Amino acid sequence: MTAPAAPAGREGWGALLASAAFARAYTIAVFAAVFSSFAIERMAGRVTAVTIVAGLGVLGVAVLFVRRREISPVRLVPSTLVLFLVWALISVAWSTDRSLSWWGWVSAAGIALLGVTIGHIRDTLQTARALGDVMRWLLSISLGLEILSGVLLDLPLGFLGIQGNIAQAGPIQGLFGTRNLLGFVAVVALVTFLVEYRTQSVPPGLSLFSVAVGGLAAALSDSPTVGVLALAVTAATAALTLVRRARPDRRSRLQWLLGGTVVLGLAVAYLARHPIIAFLGAGSDFSMRAALWENLLGYVRLEPVHGFGWFGPWAQLEFPFASINYMLRERHASALSAYFDVLLQLGWAGLVLFLSLAGFALVRSWLIASERRSIVYAWTPLLLVALLVDSLFESFTLAGPGLLLLVICAVRAGHARSWRERLDARIAGPDLPLAPAPPRPAR
Repeated sequence: MTAPAAPAGREGWGALLASAAFARAYTIAVFAAVFSSFAIERMAGRVTAVTIVAGLGVLGVAVLFVRRREISPVRLVPSTLVLFLVWALISVAWSTDRSLSWWGWVSAAGIALLGVTIGHIRDTLQTARALGDVMRWLLSISLGLEILSGVLLDLPLGFLGIQGNIAQAGPIQGLFGTRNLLGFVAVVALVTFLVEYRTQSVPPGLSLFSVAVGGLAAALSDSPTVGVLALAVTAATAALTLVRRARPDRRSRLQWLLGGTVVLGLAVAYLARHPIIAFLGAGSDFSMRAALWENLLGYVRLEPVHGFGWFGPWAQLEFPFASINYMLRERHASALSAYFDVLLQLGWAGLVLFLSLAGFALVRSWLIASERRSIVYAWTPLLLVALLVDSLFESFTLAGPGLLLLVICAVRAGHARSWRERLDARIAGPDLPLAPAPPRPAR
């Protein structure tokens, strides 16, 4: 029996790169590499971690080239993402260290490339499934290492930064380096696991195990941001459920009502921030952030429009990062808020672009999820809610796993409810088919 012929124009390596099996393997490899980058760097060195991500980036370009007939050029990258990256690149010109700033931009652009590739070769359910598979392994390994360190050996695993505090109910950090990153990852994993359960894409027993692992990791991380994230995602889930069940003619009015409620809730939360912080037991953690942000705003006033140049994670010896840490007698690697970090590095212009990127993605994905019946469409807006809320307290959204998820969500949201649809329709004409959307390969 002869093997089936490869599609026209796709033979050998081209057929492999365009296959559904390779798309799934590539997506899993990207999630595994980016989410475990801290552990890879600690065990094998920074060069190894960078080489892995660079190799995946090269493969991503190859995959997009092979699939170029399936992708409309105007749908390739969200315009808000392009504008944000272009502004960050331009900021290299006035950076205090152009070399470090350039490589910081390359790192962000490389992660964005991986996200764009996944957004085009996998649909929403397939992306969630791949992320769920990776999260199950990484969280299980994290808990296993914490048990090994804190219970079986009673000895810290210094090369991974694991202190072995699981016997005291935390805080733990697993493979992720910090308890706050572990808490954020656990919340993202729980959203993904629950979507898997509702879509019945994995066996019920595996779903139950996954939720248990994610919940245990979130609780043991003892991160003060986990409670806020969980509350925000729960509130967003309830609101989205309410909108999805409303009659179509009432949805628009309900959406505006929910929007006004969110604004009012944010105002009340700000006015009652001190009781809320005391209730969460995060007084010392927030006071440290407040001191950092107050000091940081003094430097923002020096370059309010364009900032000091893009670096991503702080370059400890460069101005203004070294000066801020010196004044506070700390060694912060970020502003502990994505919004303050963008404001410091890219000014108000950069902050507007960043908010546009995240805001347009959230609005589009929310409207899609409120109109389409499948629960899988709720995955994108719920992840964006988690990212935007977490960005108040951490800068994870500007690099690594957070940036990867933000780009994937923006690309998925940009496939619908965008000016690109109208432009494609005008290019195709009334009697011609639209540019084909990426096919849905088999899982």
